[in-house]
Amino acid sequence: MRTTVGIIGAGPAGLLLARLLHNAGVDSVVLESRDRAYVERRQRAGILEQGTVDVLRAAGAGTRMDREGLPHDGVELRFDRRRHRVDLPALTGGRAVTVYAQTEVCKDLIALQLADGGPLLFGAEALAVEDATTDSPRIRFRHEGREDTLVCDYVVGCDGFWGVARTAVPKDVSRIFERGYPYSWLGILADVPPSHDELVYARHDRGFALLSMRSPTVTRAYLQVPEGTDAADWSDTEIWDELDRRLETDDPAWTLRRGPVTAKSVTPLRSHVHEPMRHGRLFLAGDAAHIVPPTGAKGLNLAVGDVVTFARALLRYRDTGDPGPLDAYSETCLRRVWQAERFSYAMTTMLHRAPDATGFDDRIQRARLDRITTARSAEADLAEAYTGFPLDPQD
Repeated sequence: MRTTVGIIGAGPAGLLLARLLHNAGVDSVVLESRDRAYVERRQRAGILEQGTVDVLRAAGAGTRMDREGLPHDGVELRFDRRRHRVDLPALTGGRAVTVYAQTEVCKDLIALQLADGGPLLFGAEALAVEDATTDSPRIRFRHEGREDTLVCDYVVGCDGFWGVARTAVPKDVSRIFERGYPYSWLGILADVPPSHDELVYARHDRGFALLSMRSPTVTRAYLQVPEGTDAADWSDTEIWDELDRRLETDDPAWTLRRGPVTAKSVTPLRSHVHEPMRHGRLFLAGDAAHIVPPTGAKGLNLAVGDVVTFARALLRYRDTGDPGPLDAYSETCLRRVWQAERFSYAMTTMLHRAPDATGFDDRIQRARLDRITTARSAEADLAEAYTGFPLDPQD
């Protein structure tokens, strides 16, 4: 097999890249190790930045998002029984976010790809990326019990931290930057309407809590829990009781709605950046290159930024012969990545209570929250980061 761009991974990044290339008349092949049902049901992110929403619309993948997604003009910070709403459009010149689950983004992009895009092979396990520094890099893969080779002009690895793309970059040119966090998130889905019409981020002495949603009838919520926690050790009642404690407020009009929990999972928190994001004609995107703690809602949106940057650079080279943007891919993406890492780290350390936290640490957290809720410049900095950093320097 041969194609212009070989894409490893049919998550939102790989699928969106395939769509962008198809719309521009560039052929591609997408290899995905899992089956379609798995890709369309795996629960991941749910907050789309303004830039991500705009890109999906422009790519022709926004019809259902516009119909079923939930636009949000604000988020709420809650601490010391106080409530503070951050008005996103007022602080950012009109930008906002949309709640629309990653599973739904994938469903939309898969349907488009299968209808009129290039090959999308499910159950196609990428085994290795070879000859990345030549003009014809190759992806060895196994599909339907047979090993095959996809010869490409470019390979884009959207196959996550455990995929083969990242490991194809030689160790002697790789630089890894990591930070672990001494806590995890216990997440639930529940068949109950959300208790608030916007997301609530709560800092509490017992730990962080986040009240979110997947639809007008489905609540998504998270609790900070110790590392190594087993979700099965928490009963539904214990989860709701703990959410009640951490979301407590002096506002008598607010109450937590409870309902049947349909799913539970525990997610460790960590930060990880792989530099560079390009090796020869192999380009890393999304979790293959960087991971952020979910507090800042940046993971999916960073991946979108990566593939948009690649697509624009490739089209610039095709149309003008200018290789500059392709050569600068890693540097361009990493500027945005590190701003997202900074923001996610700041949000995480401001809202989570570390196991060894001291009274001084608690006071610093409160001081940071006080600053955001009393100084417009600090509040605007949060709102600008939350709604999204520019996708590339031209934005």
